[in-house]
Amino acid sequence: MNINCVVDKSKYKKDRVILHSDCNGFYASVECLHHPEIRNKPVAVSGDAENRHGIILAKNEIAKKYNIKTGEAIWQAKQKCPDLITVPPHFDLYKRFSKMARRIYSEYTDKIEPFGLDEAWLDVTDNKNMNGKEIALEINRRIKQELGITVSVGVSFNKIFAKFGSDYKKPDAITEITRGNYRDIVWNCPAKDLLYVGRATGRKLESIGIYTIGDIATADVTLLRSYLGKWGDLIYGFANGYDSSPVAHMNENSEVKSIGNSTTTPKDMVTFNDVKQVILVLCDSVCRRMREQGFMAKTVCIYIRDNELTTLKRQHTMEAHTNLTKKITKAATELFIKSYKMEKPLRSIGVSVTDFIHDDQPHQISFLVDEKRLIQNERLDKTLDMLKKRFGNYAVRPAVLLNDKELSDFNPKEDHTIHPVGYL
Repeated sequence: MNINCVVDKSKYKKDRVILHSDCNGFYASVECLHHPEIRNKPVAVSGDAENRHGIILAKNEIAKKYNIKTGEAIWQAKQKCPDLITVPPHFDLYKRFSKMARRIYSEYTDKIEPFGLDEAWLDVTDNKNMNGKEIALEINRRIKQELGITVSVGVSFNKIFAKFGSDYKKPDAITEITRGNYRDIVWNCPAKDLLYVGRATGRKLESIGIYTIGDIATADVTLLRSYLGKWGDLIYGFANGYDSSPVAHMNENSEVKSIGNSTTTPKDMVTFNDVKQVILVLCDSVCRRMREQGFMAKTVCIYIRDNELTTLKRQHTMEAHTNLTKKITKAATELFIKSYKMEKPLRSIGVSVTDFIHDDQPHQISFLVDEKRLIQNERLDKTLDMLKKRFGNYAVRPAVLLNDKELSDFNPKEDHTIHPVGYL
């Protein structure tokens, strides 16, 4: 969505009926459903604490009463609630429940756009049998009866406010946000409650006296742009309801938007050499996955989390598309050096790539590239891919990875799981 300094409001005159359905405490709810013995106790789904992947991925309503937060370490959660029961994630089970929920959604519309396993937008504008709130109430009832879990549903005239509505009241609630009430409901809430306003953006907004979504909506958009770049235009539009982005059709082939891997290391990364080893392992996995799927990327992204759980995200767009491990590793390493000075030890790091083209698609190559060396690197990567596929991930490895096997001895490609967006 592009929001200019002077918004063309004619684009937003025709309102739609958009629902956003959010399965409450999804992972934890499914676990409690399958394990009745823990249903009435504080429960959290988490990673592996022994290998320092021990962050909270989801929690049930009882655990929420102890102010346990998604993304915090298990030890922090247990300080708040010593009786907290933690269980490992079972993603195959969650995917099955996600499919069952979408099957219910499909009875009301064919425009369904997932937002993770537990959330989805539905465009029910063309449904002539029921209005938006009636559909939301029926979905809420059916999910409870047929799946045994609950959903909160937001109903609004665009995707952003529908998502806001599903977050506004939890659990097991329906919130309708209309042209007539959005200023009273949405504008009075903290700026961080708006989709895509993260912690860093929130701090920048507070530094210029912007604390609520209403403050964003009534701010001078040029001021927002000066502090946040094009992100300022985006959140200004969202706060004012200028969102015309469509809900994808459920039968559309969803093009891969990014490929990435991340890890929480068994011990803190305290030197650049520590980080370099982990980046090399991650980039090897990302590039192998790219080549398997027939993609080349132009933008490299890194995600860093320090030992105080502060997260930093940065990206860099290269001159040309590539899927060469050497080039992606070089770009990610240089981006890290530019972005972080090792002020604090790091516990997590991730690398992803985006801006894809298919590798058989014609693309521009720089005149400065040594074509002979390029062909050699392509052949080397393909040979290493073949060896690792046949003899295993550790068959051939750069010698530098032997410096500290505690940090480098992991296989992100085969261990790859999908975690909630934003958590490494």
